Amino acid sequence: MAKHIALAITDTELTWTRKDEAIAAEAALDGLYVIRTSLPKDKLDANAAVAAYKSLANVERAFRSMKTVDLNVRPIFHYTEQRVRAHVFLCMLAYYVEWHMRQRLEPMLFDDEDLDEASASRASPVAKAVRSEHAKAKDASKRADDGLPLHSFGTLLKDLGTLTYNITHTALNPEAKIVLTTRPTPLQDKAFKLLGLNPACTQ
Repeated sequence: MAKHIALAITDTELTWTRKDEAIAAEAALDGLYVIRTSLPKDKLDANAAVAAYKSLANVERAFRSMKTVDLNVRPIFHYTEQRVRAHVFLCMLAYYVEWHMRQRLEPMLFDDEDLDEASASRASPVAKAVRSEHAKAKDASKRADDGLPLHSFGTLLKDLGTLTYNITHTALNPEAKIVLTTRPTPLQDKAFKLLGLNPACTQ
């Protein structure tokens, strides 16, 4: 409150007065925020500056994903520069892989595939983000365009995790190693095709 109240303290009394001009100036900006950038207007206009600021939410989401929601990278305390760099590198590498997986698996997820369309429909970049019509249809039906059920990234990984990898041998040749994977379900098969992977290929 120091910026709004002027105090006068003596040995015998304490008096205070309101700073009316400062209070009025604060009230004029109440509920507003200002974004400043060092870039010239021809490089980054007002709308682009706001969009860039709001995109910081993606950074926060990435950090939350790395540490809690998806990757569950547990806190590890390192005391040498080389180990700290290696730990951060592995965290970033894991998220980089996840980001690419999300991009390819979007048709199977509740994620909005038409973000550009949704952003263009907003009257202002300050306005609340809205989902595209295609994303709203996905939310309503909970089905992909081909009829398969939609997933979050986490539940899709759990479903893919049910594919088993078996090592067996024949009675005639116990030393031989035969590697078999279970036949993918239609949903698993679609996911592997989108990722460009063949679970039957092993080395």
